[in-house]
Amino acid sequence: MKQRLRTLRTASVTVVAWGVLVSGGAAGTARAAAGNGLERSTPVRLAPGVTYGEFRMVLPRGTVHGHLLTIDLSAPSVSVDLLTPGAVAARAPVSELAGRRHAVGAVNGDFFNISEAQHPGVEATGSPVGPSVSSGRDLKGPVPDGQRFGPPLPPGATTEDVLAVGYDHRARLDRLALHGTVRGPAGTWPLRGLNQYALPENGIGAYTSRWGQVSRERAVCGTDTDRAAGCGTDTAEVTVRDGRVAETAARPGAGVIEPGSVVLVGREAGARRLRALRLGQRVRVTHRLAARLPGRPRCAVGGFPVLRHGRPADGLDTVAVAMRTSAGIADRGRTLYLMALDGEKGQHQTGVTVRELAELMARLGAQDALNLDGGGSSTFVTRGRGGAERVRNHPTDGRERPVANAVGIFSGG
Repeated sequence: MKQRLRTLRTASVTVVAWGVLVSGGAAGTARAAAGNGLERSTPVRLAPGVTYGEFRMVLPRGTVHGHLLTIDLSAPSVSVDLLTPGAVAARAPVSELAGRRHAVGAVNGDFFNISEAQHPGVEATGSPVGPSVSSGRDLKGPVPDGQRFGPPLPPGATTEDVLAVGYDHRARLDRLALHGTVRGPAGTWPLRGLNQYALPENGIGAYTSRWGQVSRERAVCGTDTDRAAGCGTDTAEVTVRDGRVAETAARPGAGVIEPGSVVLVGREAGARRLRALRLGQRVRVTHRLAARLPGRPRCAVGGFPVLRHGRPADGLDTVAVAMRTSAGIADRGRTLYLMALDGEKGQHQTGVTVRELAELMARLGAQDALNLDGGGSSTFVTRGRGGAERVRNHPTDGRERPVANAVGIFSGG
């Protein structure tokens, strides 16, 4: 049954009938989007090129309530970046991440290493699953598909999938693969990881000052197909400082990595290669994230595609219902949508399946869309009139969950 939305105006706010305050002046009356099953409030301008609105959609099991940012990337003052806690292996609430950078709006980003119940005594790193690029800097590479957290990947998706925004101010769905080498006296070996909580079997991973101080032990746990598998014992760690081997150890360590240093962690065959290195030997480590599409990303966040060219991806889950966050793209990359559902208790509110998420993003206007982390992580933040960050939705945990990263929107107007 279609619900009619009403608005009450005051000089400074518009109160939407379902009880959410919308900052700004006279915003007009709420409207229903004809023909697609959505009811939408009139968008409110937050900044040049950035608007905020809400929507409701009635399903047989309940009402879906969500929040939407619409971003005009062609606006000269608008930009997008990946917000991080300052280290790859760290977490912070979205409102805090947005506040540090004075973002106009933000939503939570990638799935992350949230727990380690299968590996007693091993510290959960809090680091994200997929590749991360912030302000043009490569922060980390993708973990193996079998080591990820989150819903099952649909056919054809991988942990290399990202939402990327380029220096051309265009958004796109892309893939970022790690390319790198470790060159030492005994030859050149492939680098299989960069600041990752999980390394491929037999691989070598590099950890830089951007990793943080969390233990690197989790890197050698699990396998390429089983995240819950035990931790490897055939391991090695080598610290390279100023281009020379400065320290060696049998197990991955912890602690801050100084700028100019890189810590190499190896497992199985990778460990045996690292054990061949000796103190004082020269070692050169190179790495970069290579995009599949032309153009280097200015920022990128991991997730998996649910909508391509206006059609839901094949094999999307149709069973598990959850609060979800998504990023959508339209107008050949010129328009970006950031959406998060509201987890408020009661009022017969419900989440959506991944398949329903794809259909929802299409109804909202997206041609392509990426599923970001959901459940208790789903958080939608905008900057209020006084400059303070405001959480617009109701996270299902009853409070903000610290997350690995967020997608932030900026406008100079």
